[in-house]
Amino acid sequence: MIAIVLIGLAAGAASALMFASIISGALISLLLFYLAPLPLMVAALGWGPLAATIGGIAAACGLGLIFGLPYCIAFAITVAVPAWWLGHLALLGRPLPVVASEDGSAPAAIQLEWYPVGRILLWIAGFAALTTIAAMLTLGGDVEAITGVLRRGLTRILAPRGTTPSQDIERWVTALAIIAPAAATIVAMMTLTLNLWLAGKITATSGRLKRPWPDLRSAELPPMTLVALSVALAFCFIGGLAAMFSQIVATALMMAYGLTGFAVLHTLTLALKSRIFWLCCTYAIVVAFGWPVLAMIALGLADAIFGLRPRYLRGKPPPLPAS
Repeated sequence: MIAIVLIGLAAGAASALMFASIISGALISLLLFYLAPLPLMVAALGWGPLAATIGGIAAACGLGLIFGLPYCIAFAITVAVPAWWLGHLALLGRPLPVVASEDGSAPAAIQLEWYPVGRILLWIAGFAALTTIAAMLTLGGDVEAITGVLRRGLTRILAPRGTTPSQDIERWVTALAIIAPAAATIVAMMTLTLNLWLAGKITATSGRLKRPWPDLRSAELPPMTLVALSVALAFCFIGGLAAMFSQIVATALMMAYGLTGFAVLHTLTLALKSRIFWLCCTYAIVVAFGWPVLAMIALGLADAIFGLRPRYLRGKPPPLPAS
């Protein structure tokens, strides 16, 4: 128990320092800020959710005492709670029913069914939407107020000091203010996913991961996710705060389908001889340009509707190499 407390406190201190580094304004602090959940996730996966709970509470209280209540609340919502809950879900398992053998021999060891990766991905989308909505509400109570704050902030960044913004800059500011909530949702979604994957790799490499590494190629979202996405898209056209929040939710769910699209791609390319090359090219293109992720979203949606992976595996069962 003492070891768990010490590990939790150390993880909380590291996470709080990484979160607070954004105050310095240095470029490296942005990377540290986005990786702030990582220490708590490592503690959760390697030493249990209790370690992450202790570290998260200690870090939030420390930030509150030093920098004030807003930093405490922001850390708790964006870092501590997602790290603790995702770590808890990743270690959640239940025993499969034991089938008695016909020859009367001793039953095999109890097998565990672990919490599905697709449902963890859905929780990540929920946290990304929640944190983005909370961030937008700190800017104002209606769309005009939120957009106005975003426009003024972007104008200070893009326009030279002491000059009147040109029409081109104003057009850029208007466009960026419109897409800012969706962009913030994408960033939150990708950083939480990356942090959980890195935490899993770190704990697995150190031998502390208490569950087998999941088959990421089989990740799929629950069927009702399509219904939720359809409802969110429908509410995007009603206007006001409801439309803005619906756009945030729809963006998070589409990014979740984009990640399952990569899982589909890993499955459909199993038979290719130059598979690694094509996968690397795909990842490089998506990272470099961004917009090709729309193809991955379409692939994930197509798999959810038409079952591309089961059809492929039934029609052409390939050997399943590690990916």
